[in-house]
Amino acid sequence: MNVYEAVTSRRAVRGFTGRPVRREVLERVLAAAAWSPSGSNLQPWHVYVLTGAPLAELKRRAGERVASGDPWDEREYPMYPPELKSPYRERRSAFGRERYGALGVGRDDWEARQRAAAANWQCFGAPAALFCYIDGDMGPPQWADVGMYLQTVMLLLREEGLHSCPQMAWSVYRSTVAEVLKPPEGLVLFCGLSIGYEDVTVKHPRTGRAPLGETVTFVGDPARRLQAA
Repeated sequence: MNVYEAVTSRRAVRGFTGRPVRREVLERVLAAAAWSPSGSNLQPWHVYVLTGAPLAELKRRAGERVASGDPWDEREYPMYPPELKSPYRERRSAFGRERYGALGVGRDDWEARQRAAAANWQCFGAPAALFCYIDGDMGPPQWADVGMYLQTVMLLLREEGLHSCPQMAWSVYRSTVAEVLKPPEGLVLFCGLSIGYEDVTVKHPRTGRAPLGETVTFVGDPARRLQAA
């Protein structure tokens, strides 16, 4: 698989088989992902990988919270600005329509939406999960570094024939994750990442992307300058 194939085939998969992911595969992916760029080589990511009994225990505890209607933990960072402006507001709305429409869930069916969201905390059936933390005193550039690291991980997983789903949803169950992982004080849980082999019987539409001209502006004409040289 070349890089273009890895990028275009990567998507947030929300249905995995129970087929185990070998430890050596995860180690190979994460060892290579360590070469992701970060400002002044800070490497601000702190990663925990769960499989087997520890992951089953986390899913059990999260499931109990869902079943009991336990309130979410207060977020340690805002997922979105309080008021999304155009075009971001429209893109988010389009995603919601596609996501829940594919599940047959109506816009006003809050209970059904909650049931669909609860699958997040079961890792959509994935047999492996990664939890990525960052020091709470880090700034926006270091959060961007973490994003580049996670993208690298997801692309390397595609090379291994695996899929993944990044989930900021875990941030609202961060205390439950901490009960299992026991991270040092001062770390902020950014997201979870479910990892496994796709269950192809679970159908979800792939969210489209904006046209290139909507997000990219070319300034100058490098091709013509190259010919002139």
